[in-house]
Amino acid sequence: MVKIEIPEDHPRKVSLETREKIIEGHTRHEVATAGLLAHGRGEAFDYLIGEKTNDIAKHAIKVAVAAMLTAHHPVISVNGNVCALVPAETVTLSELTGAALEINLFYYRKEREDAILGALKSAGAKEVLGTHDRPSETIPELSSNRRKVDPDGIGSADVILVPLEDGDRTEALKTIGKFVITIDLNPMSRTAVYSDITIVDNIIRCLPLMVEYARELKDTPLDELLKMVETFDNEKNLADSIKLMRTRLGDLSKNIGSLRQKIQPGANA
Repeated sequence: MVKIEIPEDHPRKVSLETREKIIEGHTRHEVATAGLLAHGRGEAFDYLIGEKTNDIAKHAIKVAVAAMLTAHHPVISVNGNVCALVPAETVTLSELTGAALEINLFYYRKEREDAILGALKSAGAKEVLGTHDRPSETIPELSSNRRKVDPDGIGSADVILVPLEDGDRTEALKTIGKFVITIDLNPMSRTAVYSDITIVDNIIRCLPLMVEYARELKDTPLDELLKMVETFDNEKNLADSIKLMRTRLGDLSKNIGSLRQKIQPGANA
């Protein structure tokens, strides 16, 4: 595969580099073909929040980390897109929070599992659950491949981080009493709505911040961490995120002339 050189001054440099990571992940069999489409859909929502991590998301990130630090058995569910974009950060977060790593795939193929396992091991993971050679159990009322979970991982977890998730499994996890944290750029998705904590942010910005907060909060007294989690209101979090998008769109609609002028100097408004 020929790697595209992106000029340092390109206005879409970060976005293009991220797309290249997803494409490379697909070439390595980590990312399903549908994962390319899912990434593009998420990127569209990232435009709506200005492609930056706002204060609403930062608060949700901090509370999510607090929830993982106070869990008895936290687990991070890993799919192909997560592995392609933030493998090192995912492994580091696992180490800092004591969360197990479990591969869980909607579009399961043995070569995908092997590729993701290899990438996580290369990033420093000592143990990865959810592989085909391990025992499994099923999530009730779920018929997709995601129903299969590791009994030592998601099966017995109390808190689960499910970044870039599909809504049917989130709903099923809630039905069996799991506390679910998700990273989803679409605050209106079923995943976002059903989760206990939804981080409306791009995973490439979110995971490094989660690692940063995990280091910052690891010595915080347990009662303080629990209070952060207990007082978090995900409905308000989602409503505020939608309002932010609406406000930003309103501002852009009022200033489209100046935006065009910025993009194309000399153009008529």
